[in-house]
Formats: sequence, C-alpha cells, structure tokens
Amino acid sequence: MSEAHDRARIDEVNASGRPPVVFIHGLWLLPSSWDRWAAVFEAAGYAPVAPGWPDDPETVAEANAHPEVFAGKSVGQVADHFCDLIGRLHRKPAVVGHSFGGLITQIIAGRGLSAASVAIDPAPFRGVLPLPISSLRAARPVLGNPANYHRAVPLTYEQFRYSFANGVSEDEARRLYEEFAVPAPGEPLFQAAAANLNPWTEVRVNTDNPERGPLLLVSGEKDNTVPWAIVNASYRKVQRQPVGVGVQRGRWRWTRSCSGLARNRNVAAWTVSADKPSWSWVSCSPASHPPTGACSAPAAAPTDRGYRPGSARWRSLGHRARTGTRRRSAGPPPPPARQARGAASGSPRPPCAGSDAAHHPPTSTHTAPDRG
Repeated sequence: MSEAHDRARIDEVNASGRPPVVFIHGLWLLPSSWDRWAAVFEAAGYAPVAPGWPDDPETVAEANAHPEVFAGKSVGQVADHFCDLIGRLHRKPAVVGHSFGGLITQIIAGRGLSAASVAIDPAPFRGVLPLPISSLRAARPVLGNPANYHRAVPLTYEQFRYSFANGVSEDEARRLYEEFAVPAPGEPLFQAAAANLNPWTEVRVNTDNPERGPLLLVSGEKDNTVPWAIVNASYRKVQRQPVGVGVQRGRWRWTRSCSGLARNRNVAAWTVSADKPSWSWVSCSPASHPPTGACSAPAAAPTDRGYRPGSARWRSLGHRARTGTRRRSAGPPPPPARQARGAASGSPRPPCAGSDAAHHPPTSTHTAPDRG
C-alpha cells in the first residue's frame, strides 16, 4: 500500500472529525487483514486507519509475486514510518497492533503519540526474557538460516497453520492462508531474538514517558508464536508505567476475521471519549452471527463507569492479572453457613453478587483451560 494512499486516508480522517483508530499489522500479513475490524469501528463512529509497512504491496497476489519488496525492513524503520503517519493526525489516536504490530504499538506509545494502545499477542522487546519452545518453532522458518536476515521469507501452509491458525478448522486455516499470507522481512525477527544481547537494539520500549496513554495487552490462550509467558512478562515490564496497564487472556490466535473475534466472545478494545480513555467491548457471539460474521459495533464509551485508569475496576483488573483471582470488594460478609461451608471445603469465596458482568471480562478469559 503506497504512502500516498495512507496520507490521503489520514486527510480523510482529519476532515471527518471522528476519533481516529490506527491498526498496525505484523509479519506475514497486509493491512487488508484488518478490514473487518475497521468496518466494526467505522460503524461505531470511529475513523479507522490501517497503514501499511513501508513498500507494502496493494494485494496478496502482488505481494506473493514480488516478495523482494518486503526485504530489508527493520523495526526502527517501521516504527519511524508509523510515527510519521500518526504525526499527521490532528488528534492522538487509539492504536491497535498485532504481533510485531503490537511491538510497534508499544514503541509508539513510548514516544507519547497515542491516546490509548492495544497490543494483541505483541512481539517481545528488550527486557522480556521468556523464550518458549513454541515461539522458537514458529520463528524457525526465519531464524533457522542466518542468510534470511536480509531476505523476505514466506511461510508454507504447515508453518502458517502452526503459527497463525492452530485454533481453527483445517478448511478455515487453508482459506485464511490463501486469503492473507504473504512473505515477511527476516530482519525484525533477528532483531527481537538478539534484543536482550544488544544494548543498542531498536527493539526497545520507553515505559517511563509520562505522555504514554493507557495500554491493554491481549494474549491468545492457544497462541504458539507469542504465548502467555511472553505477554505476561511484557505486562510485568510495563505495569509500573505512569498510566494504567491492563492484561487480558483470550481463547484465540487468529484475530483478523470475525470468526476470530467470536472465539474470544468479548474482545476488549480501547476507545477515546472526550479526554478520558475508557473500555468498550466488541461482542461477537457464534450463536448470533453467521459464518461470514458481521460483528456488533463497540458500545459507546462510558464516561462514568468502566475500566478508567485509577478506578477500582482498573485496579481489580491488574490484581486479577497478577494473582489470577478477583479482588474482593467492600460489602457485607457472607452468611455464617456459607462461611462454614467454604472453610470446610477449602474453596475460595465466590465473586460478589453485585459484580457488573457488562463491564468485567468473563472469568474464563483469565484462566488457563488464533497474528504476524
């Protein structure tokens, strides 16, 4: 996708006066992978922008016919490219990124250019230490050959299935591969792999900038490429940043289609209402949506409730992310009979009856049992 096209879209967004939301794709994908998400946010009254990485082709067919255009793209070059585009917006956007796009999202947040950020299965940055076996297997098509550093590397269907579509059926995985998969530059993966050994690495995030907006990290439960261990370690690196940080553990890996949204049931998405960031929920239920999957629009951002930074619910979310349990809210103690039963069985106290299910993520998304 040409930079001229991206700038024209940014001019349209500025003229619309609507809150901008910038979507950043990762490796082995193109901006078109965000089309369904963009439609959801457009319907909700936002102005979505999905710029490409430098020199991204317009279509998957063109990308596969000319893979050489992807080669030689570093994390620093891509981050500077997106920062330049975001700087042309008249107001700070919410930024949503996936995998290496999630890493770029955090770099942008560290430069103080986003009002709020969502990093879905984000690639690790300097200081994030876990290196699970599944991540090494997913990166092997690139890291297995040092000559790939300056090359563009495609994925076979089997590699794509393992890294992107392990949570969907065989038929859907093949459809996703044909519809979305493109080659990717090898350099960013080598940079991420060596980030903790290179003090001058471009793969670093400024977590101390007071201009950072709130950040949500989302982890797919079945993610092989960026599993929970990496997302949780990223959360622990940024949880003390000057503004709020939340983490959500989902049930999917493939996030680009409405079917991927449906697997998580409730995908948390930041919105910006006036000058207060707040939560809204993109709800997609398999029972209520056809396979083609038109997703419901995010609810209007609440101004007096929800997970606002510093609120009780915000602190409760952080508590659950750290401990895996709900923070007990103030209220009357349970009846003596219930206390006795709990003490006898050793079972924890159940959640308070007054908890607001419309604004709390389902507990199932925070317990253990489909990116680029």
